[in-house]
Amino acid sequence: MPRELPIGLTPPDWLVRNLRAQPAPVNRPAVVRAAIALALPLAIGLAFGRPSYGALASMGALNGVISDTAAAYRVRIPTIALPQLFGAVGVTLGALVHGHGWVAVAAVTGVALVSGMISTIGAVASASGLVLLLTCVVGAGLPMPGEWWLAPLLLSGGGLLVLVLALLAWPLRSGVPERAAVADTYRTVADLLTAVGGGAQAYDDARHAVTQSLNQSYDTVLAHRATHHGRSPELARLVAQLNAITPVVEAAPAAHLTGAPLPPEVPEAVRHLASAVETGTGPTVQKLPAPTTETARAVDHALRHAAEVVTTPDVDPRGIDDRLGRPAALSIRTARALRGVTLSAASWRYGLRLALCIGLAQTLVSIVPVPRSYWVALTITFVLKPDFGSVFSRALLRALGTVAGLVVAAAVLSEVPRGWWDVPALLLLAPLVPALTPRGYGYQTAAITPVILLVSDILNREGTGLLLPRLVDSLMGCAIALVAGYLLWPESWHTRVGDRLADAVDGTAHYVESAFGPNAVDPPARARMRRRLYRDLSAIRTEFQRALTEPPPTGRRAAAWWPLVVAVERIVDATTAGRVRVRHGAAPPSAAEVTQVVRQLRELAEGVRKAETPYAVRTDLTGPAESVLEPLRQEVAAARAIASPH
Repeated sequence: MPRELPIGLTPPDWLVRNLRAQPAPVNRPAVVRAAIALALPLAIGLAFGRPSYGALASMGALNGVISDTAAAYRVRIPTIALPQLFGAVGVTLGALVHGHGWVAVAAVTGVALVSGMISTIGAVASASGLVLLLTCVVGAGLPMPGEWWLAPLLLSGGGLLVLVLALLAWPLRSGVPERAAVADTYRTVADLLTAVGGGAQAYDDARHAVTQSLNQSYDTVLAHRATHHGRSPELARLVAQLNAITPVVEAAPAAHLTGAPLPPEVPEAVRHLASAVETGTGPTVQKLPAPTTETARAVDHALRHAAEVVTTPDVDPRGIDDRLGRPAALSIRTARALRGVTLSAASWRYGLRLALCIGLAQTLVSIVPVPRSYWVALTITFVLKPDFGSVFSRALLRALGTVAGLVVAAAVLSEVPRGWWDVPALLLLAPLVPALTPRGYGYQTAAITPVILLVSDILNREGTGLLLPRLVDSLMGCAIALVAGYLLWPESWHTRVGDRLADAVDGTAHYVESAFGPNAVDPPARARMRRRLYRDLSAIRTEFQRALTEPPPTGRRAAAWWPLVVAVERIVDATTAGRVRVRHGAAPPSAAEVTQVVRQLRELAEGVRKAETPYAVRTDLTGPAESVLEPLRQEVAAARAIASPH
């Protein structure tokens, strides 16, 4: 029997959360692409007697590997190509100010401001801002070989090589990632139906998985459609199939509230539909038990509708409602993004925060002689990414990951002869980047460190002399990020998350009104509203989980409010369940019942918005026990009880 650690030696919960590896499958095609894209340019450079050129192209390929996160082929083009364009601009600007002292400090700080602001737009813009600043720092810190245009050409060429490798299978696998995403959503819905009537935690986890899968599928399919000229019948069919599974998702909470599990034939039928969606073949009709209750009829009706849509070979593209709204034209989206960046206080705040840290780093290394000083700014760039989670956690994991990566790098730089032996070394090290990145930031850092040190050694020829400066620079960067990017910006978790949770509660009150009030909206509008609510709640859940990785008092405050996030999700479920029951024969609630619930929700939202800690509330929800709103009243009362002090 293992001995328990003394209480004083037990690691704190926030540290355990930071160090825990996230479960994720290995993306084998990405692993192969990384190995080829990083090793091939170096091999070509060595063959032509220009290893430094090959090293620069490999560095660009590393940027491409980091950006290679999309599943759909059409989405990969902007996801990988756009950051390479920004990378070319960044290295050009950096090379122009290399060796110019305070001019270089001012230039890199200005690029940091721009990079930070555009990083708040979205995922692709975030990757572009990251690569812009990274390449600018490298260009300002290292002498680039050849003419001024050669470095950006080589860096971009390496990144575009990743894109070419990613698109090789497009003619044979066009549409496969989109179908796989929709099929995966059907399978998560089948898991949700399996969890119906079981434990609350298992059902909550399954519902959260459905929300994440729906978000990913809609993003994948609609992003593909936004880049597709005209209406594609295949994409319209996938959107129709996603829309068709929505009534099944809506019926699940109504079935769960009965406390009885569904017949096993029901989730098995959904898994059968998932296989049909993935293969593109029509499913055979599954035999389902005859429904005997209103909730069973709702599940049966929704499932038969989904089967009909999946079986239908042709869908009219003009009659498809996307549930999340139609994607705007590229010019409109670009204008909105630019307006949001220039007018958003959050964009300016993050840009100034990043610029302050980069400016301090550049000033420090200009005053104090630091070997390979550009690593300080590179560390800050990675740690302060806006969409990568807690700055504190990233600084901690960056330091630990760097130490682990340096151990591997020390073995490679001391034992592997320089020259052609670098190629098989990269072939072995490069696949670790896409393999370990999904596991967590510390694991990604441990994988990237030996790769980038090997490439840097080809440019500098310093061998193991790189290791100690690399460690010192990383620790300096982490320290600057913690002090100037974290401690000096007292934005508590409540400022970041509490307001968003309050907005979600307000949105839930509006959803209740729209479902049962006198001005109830039509089903498609209600479905879009519910999807937006679940998407917002999923993002809030992610923010809370990030806050839990921070040390006290931030992590402790997040833990105190965490049950309320789950409670609000259950309120949305109860509202949907009530609406489903009314649609299948139950009596609608009275206006007084609806008004009472809406008032309680808005009071709860106002309390969450103002409170820093759990606060006292009053609950006076009453009504007929047979009403469809009785489960909703119970969930609202539970949520308000969670907000009360214990």
